[in-house]
Amino acid sequence: MKEKVLNGFEKVFGDKAGARCFFAPGRVNLIGEHTDYNGGHVFPCALTIGTYAAVKKRDDSLLRFYSLNFEDVGVIEVDLKEELKPVKERDWANYPLGIIWAFAERGMKIEKGFDIVLYGNIPNGSGLSSSASVEVLTGYILKELYGFKDVTNIDLALIGQFSENRFNGVNCGIMDQFAIAMGKVDSAIFLDTNTLKYEYTPVRLKNAKLVIACSNKKRGLGDSKYNERRAQCEEALKRIQTVKDVKTLGDLTEEEFESVRSAIGDPILEKRAKHAVYENRRTVKAVEYLMKDDIETFGKLMIDSDTSLREDYEVTGKELDTLVREALKVKGVIGSRMTGAGFGGCTVSIVKDEAVDEFIKSVGAAYKNEIGYDADFYTVNIGDGPKEI
Repeated sequence: MKEKVLNGFEKVFGDKAGARCFFAPGRVNLIGEHTDYNGGHVFPCALTIGTYAAVKKRDDSLLRFYSLNFEDVGVIEVDLKEELKPVKERDWANYPLGIIWAFAERGMKIEKGFDIVLYGNIPNGSGLSSSASVEVLTGYILKELYGFKDVTNIDLALIGQFSENRFNGVNCGIMDQFAIAMGKVDSAIFLDTNTLKYEYTPVRLKNAKLVIACSNKKRGLGDSKYNERRAQCEEALKRIQTVKDVKTLGDLTEEEFESVRSAIGDPILEKRAKHAVYENRRTVKAVEYLMKDDIETFGKLMIDSDTSLREDYEVTGKELDTLVREALKVKGVIGSRMTGAGFGGCTVSIVKDEAVDEFIKSVGAAYKNEIGYDADFYTVNIGDGPKEI
């Protein structure tokens, strides 16, 4: 991949001498969905697939962006002398631009620009966080290229979230950027999104693999119902706060929620809040079982998570439902669920080694038969965070 971005750089910008190469992973969340903006726990891991970049500083104030994934967009040029703001015509470059803006907001303004070529082997719009990968990658590049040595990887996650919220207008939680910035090989991150307290938990799948199925139904977070779901949870919390002193939905146990749910007074809002509370508790339990090497119970909790996302949070849709339903028909599947924001994107399944080929073949065939186009499958490993390569 290093050669691919370097050759791309040479083709687009001429001389590649002095260009430096960087990588940031994608991520998948094993359990704990739509809990990160509700003060709950999540359990994501970084992947060995992600976003690569070749970059070289310039002597003037120009920024020139090029993506090998979106070659038809061409070179996107921005001058640092102008006010940085999101512009539709700048397409995917609004993500790295948001990071440059966010660094400046924190007193780390850059005066000299750069040329950059990116290539991602994460499917775009899949729910594996290609945008957060680009954000963390850009932050890591700025830190290394311009000498912002005090910036930690947790800072990179917070800057990425701030940029996506304030620059790109997506009201995302911290999970995606945190999982990517703080990734550790063969470990998932048990993160309390309320406090940012985290611990690494080894993921010992023994004779099984993580298989990601991409529905190939594209979804854009900003124009999806993501922000609506977040607003619904905020409203449910407000109503609960009239009868109970609680800061986030993630602070509630199942029993506490049941004792105050009547205060919500709206069946839709009740369902949304119920998912946030029960999913958070499910995530805590799932990690406890994983630490005991009880992968079977972990898998059952993944399935319960998907049911809640389908019935209470209503963010799955026909494509994801088909992938999970067909996955659970395959002998050797330990657990399967949608992952990411939903409304398209991916599922993640734990599949016994001897069943992986059958899983891809039978789920793929059933999906194409029902949906009309192919799903893509990725057998993935858990990798590290951003780095220079």
